[in-house]
Amino acid sequence: MFAALPMYDHPGVRAETDALWAAIRDRLRDAGIDAPQDLLRKDDLHAQWESPELLLGQTCGLPFRTDLHYRVTLLGSIDYDLPETPPGHYHSIFVARNDDSRSHVTEFRGALLAYNDRRSHSGWATACAAPVRFRPGPETGSHRDSARAVTSGEADIAALDAISLRLLEEHTDLVRGLKRLGRSGTSPGQAIITAVPEYETAVRSALVAGIAALPEKAKSALGIRGFLRTSPQDYLSVPNPPSPEAYGSAAA
Repeated sequence: MFAALPMYDHPGVRAETDALWAAIRDRLRDAGIDAPQDLLRKDDLHAQWESPELLLGQTCGLPFRTDLHYRVTLLGSIDYDLPETPPGHYHSIFVARNDDSRSHVTEFRGALLAYNDRRSHSGWATACAAPVRFRPGPETGSHRDSARAVTSGEADIAALDAISLRLLEEHTDLVRGLKRLGRSGTSPGQAIITAVPEYETAVRSALVAGIAALPEKAKSALGIRGFLRTSPQDYLSVPNPPSPEAYGSAAA
């Protein structure tokens, strides 16, 4: 079995992420579960999420509701302490270049959108739900690279996960040339899942206890306040976006 917490595993908080896993791992072992020593860090997230060997994972809400909800067991979501956001939920921030004369999302009708992944709720689905329609631009592969695309002029606007943006602001210079235009609505946070349903209670308990035991300095660095138990319906009730191709043809 393996465990992965990939969604906010920024190099600037790598040590704190490892400390969180160590706290969870030790409690799993105390419960008689053969938890791996270290987190798995590989790029193929969808292969991880679909693996029957996934002891603990973290997935975006969009793939959970489209592909994963009938394959995995939902444990809940981590509360990343975002302002004016319900516990265990998150939102996206629309960004543009500082030198762009436009200052509100509604002024970007027809603007070129950078998005991290067509299967991303925060980068793609929230953009589709914006009050104006954009033109699909580069599919960048990450929020970091969406920020780069806007900064370089390859795109005009992007929707960045607020937690990812916070990490970029704290640990990089990538977003210094960008301004915030506004935020999306809120939705359930990244889903914490397991592919081993018989361990559901033990994994959830270890996660809750591990977060509680984490030193305050590490929790502050990760932005973690706690854990929220959620249901599949919390995610399934969120509308799914069209594909970029369908979205773009409708805008034409």
